[in-house]
Amino acid sequence: MKILRIHIKNLASLEGVTEIDFTQEPLSSAGIFAITGPTGAGKSTILDALCLPLYGKTPRYVQAKESGIEITDTQGTAISQGDVRGILRDGTGEGFAEVDFAGVDGQRYRATWRVRRARDKADGSLQAFSLNLKNIDTNTDIPGKKNEVLEAIERLVGLNFEQFTRSVLLAQGDF
Repeated sequence: MKILRIHIKNLASLEGVTEIDFTQEPLSSAGIFAITGPTGAGKSTILDALCLPLYGKTPRYVQAKESGIEITDTQGTAISQGDVRGILRDGTGEGFAEVDFAGVDGQRYRATWRVRRARDKADGSLQAFSLNLKNIDTNTDIPGKKNEVLEAIERLVGLNFEQFTRSVLLAQGDF
C-alpha cells in the first residue's frame, strides 16, 4: 500500500480545502518526513484525515471514546467525545477526508469519509458519516455497506487498523 494523496475539507482546525499530494515534489522523493507546526495548526487532523477514509476511526477518537464523556457542539448536538463526526469544523455544513492509495493489488483507489449536517447547513443536526471506495484506474465504485467497504479497504491496504497505526503513524500518547 502506498499513500498517494490526502484531500481534506472542513475538518477540525483545517478550514476549507487542504490537499497533500505525495506524487509531487518535494514529497514524491522524500523517503521519510515529519509533520511539524504550532499547536492547532492541523498536524493531528492530517493524521485523522488519513485514518478516517481507510478505517472509519482514528487513534485519538478511539481513546476519547473510552472516556464515555458526552459533549455538546456549537450547534447543540450532544455526541460522545469519541464520536468521529465531532471532527467536523464548527460553523460548517459538511466536511470530508479522501485518501488516494495504491493497493496491494497494484490498482489505485480513492477512499472517502464524509460527514455533514442536515441540509448541509452549519446549524443542522449531525448526520451519519458515509464511506465510499472507488477504483481510480477503472473509474468504478466499489459497492457495499460501511462494514463491507471497510473490509474491502483493509484487504487492499493489507493492514488492519492497529497494524496501520503502529507502522504508518505514531499515535500520539500511545507508545
